[in-house]
Amino acid sequence: MSVPWIIKYKPKSSIDIVGQEEQLVELKQKISSYKKGDKPIFLYGGTGNGKTSSVYAVAEELDLEVVEVNASDIRKAQALESVLGNAIGQMSLFGSSKVILVDEAEGLSGVYDRGAAPTILKLQEKSQFPVVIVASDAYERKLKEIRKKSYLIEFKPVTYDKVYSLLKKISLEEQISAEDDALKHLARVCGGDVRAAVNDLQNLGKTITLKSALSISPRDRKSELNNALRIIYKTKNPDIALRALDDVNADLDEIFLWIEENTQLEYLKVVDLDRAFENIALADKFFGRIRRWQYYRFYVYCYALLTAGVSLAKADKYSHSVDYKQNSRPLKIWIANRANAKKDSIASKLAQNTHVSRRKAKTILPYIKYQFKHGKSNNLIKVLELNNEEIDWLKK
Repeated sequence: MSVPWIIKYKPKSSIDIVGQEEQLVELKQKISSYKKGDKPIFLYGGTGNGKTSSVYAVAEELDLEVVEVNASDIRKAQALESVLGNAIGQMSLFGSSKVILVDEAEGLSGVYDRGAAPTILKLQEKSQFPVVIVASDAYERKLKEIRKKSYLIEFKPVTYDKVYSLLKKISLEEQISAEDDALKHLARVCGGDVRAAVNDLQNLGKTITLKSALSISPRDRKSELNNALRIIYKTKNPDIALRALDDVNADLDEIFLWIEENTQLEYLKVVDLDRAFENIALADKFFGRIRRWQYYRFYVYCYALLTAGVSLAKADKYSHSVDYKQNSRPLKIWIANRANAKKDSIASKLAQNTHVSRRKAKTILPYIKYQFKHGKSNNLIKVLELNNEEIDWLKK
């Protein structure tokens, strides 16, 4: 089985990380000079731009062991305290010092429900090892307390020219026949996401023309899901299929809808369809149990069934082309629920800042929307700490 290139070309040192030179210097200085009582280091920025890899690269250069805790897998404060507390309290297995990495911090439960964020801060104060927190958006409400008490380092999208140089280098090493314009297109449409660009390069095969590269659309949710589905349905390699959803910025609920809708369009043989939906049904069963029992670390099995499980369900690849589409009826319900969730989220923030009930705050929202439509929103965005989705909702 071929190794995914995002693993094969994973940065091994700071030199291998593209486009984050200043951030790496800052990160290395903060980790190397850390002493007990210092603030945690909070790395934030879009997906695929080297945040987690930078921690490992700097740790390697400073001869530090990395102890990684994935916040998406451990959401409850009690479980987090157990896992993170043990990591902070024990010496390295290898006799060296270490750095504690809390990855995917956006997966934490909010401050107001299970107290995961305050737990991190409480444990960090006692730590003799540097604690590095990684998230895509440092300004989510649930991360407010962590953000206020952390040293922030923003990892910006990698520039087009640096992504292009990396793709060119990989193409030469892998002996790919790639047109220069094709590589430039991949570099432009990845949106600064290096990991996504490398995935696209591998998935296009050994001969890449501009025409074939143009099948990769600019990174947005729909194109991300389309690209992911194309990988799942068109490959027979489980390693590649397993990573198809790595760069997709969508909830698992939405992924279920897309795969359920399009599998029946892609797989024309009844036996292939039967095996695929058996895996989808099993993933759905696991999904329900995980939510009910809150064993979030088992989400990995849902993703495995929806990617490699569906991919390997077919006996042979299908040569026909399918225009992958959304599952219209359930998706409309999902979108409506999401819209209401945004409305509720904004109302909660407004209620908290104006000292009224959430019901009362909802009656004020039309006036807030009016302010946004007339360009008087800057102070409101700052005071209410609105995220991009909430801002978009208020502008509509």
